[in-house]
Amino acid sequence: MGRVSRRARITRFRTDGTISRRDDMLAGEEPLEIRFEGRSFTVTMRTPGDDFDLVAGFLVSEGVIWEAGQLISLRYCAGVDEDGQQTFNVVDVQLRPGTPLPDTGMERHVYTSSSCGICGTASIEAVRKSSHFDVASDGVRVPLEVLASLPDKLREQQALFEKTGGVHAAGLFTAEGELLCLREDVGRHNAVDKVVGWALRAGLLPLRGTVLQVSGRASFELVQKAQLAGIPVLAAVSAPSALSVELAQDAGMTLVGFSRGTSLNCYCFPERIEAKAAAVAGASSGAGTGA
Repeated sequence: MGRVSRRARITRFRTDGTISRRDDMLAGEEPLEIRFEGRSFTVTMRTPGDDFDLVAGFLVSEGVIWEAGQLISLRYCAGVDEDGQQTFNVVDVQLRPGTPLPDTGMERHVYTSSSCGICGTASIEAVRKSSHFDVASDGVRVPLEVLASLPDKLREQQALFEKTGGVHAAGLFTAEGELLCLREDVGRHNAVDKVVGWALRAGLLPLRGTVLQVSGRASFELVQKAQLAGIPVLAAVSAPSALSVELAQDAGMTLVGFSRGTSLNCYCFPERIEAKAAAVAGASSGAGTGA
């Protein structure tokens, strides 16, 4: 297995003139090729580890599968590095007979980088997927204090970030704030796919009554991944994009941004958040500040 992290020798410069040499820990990043019964479909850059969860979540995010029984097997294929060691960087997927393989129009003609979840899709029409789960009907209610505490709970469990400072995280929580699953990766979309794949393989989809907390911003692809997994609440520590808010609105999903422990912004469906509000302030804007 490719290493999740590795050491590097660095030179540290300070403005007071101090120069020192020391070891630093870097997050691992390697390519993972996904094949369907021997046919190559895409290559994504990821942090090695939880690869089967990543592939399973990727298939959910692509709208290929949505229940555990559709996935028959995942296996590593032969692949070696320059030293002849197994890389574990190729995974072959076998789907249940009758489950359609992805259309060739969806085939990724360029590799997907760790910073982009949809940039390799062959056509813009293939970007937006239809979900098999009705997120809008989910009646979950999350106490404000619980929702605001999730970024700290996520951070406390980020072992790889603690070592490297170079990975994103996604955590799946109950409405009571219990952590169900946490995954880390150099790609924020990969971290979410790993969580969703874990849930699929455990037979937990749709993820009704849950909250997905992510360490970065709430982008379009993260909202779509949450919708396809049946997650009713997505919270991020940074800003959403205009398109992500639009998708969350259409899906009936509660979307939260700028969640910083003592405050948060809700962009749609705030009725799922239980809070005692003394008053509702006016509609002054705070563009780019989370105000």
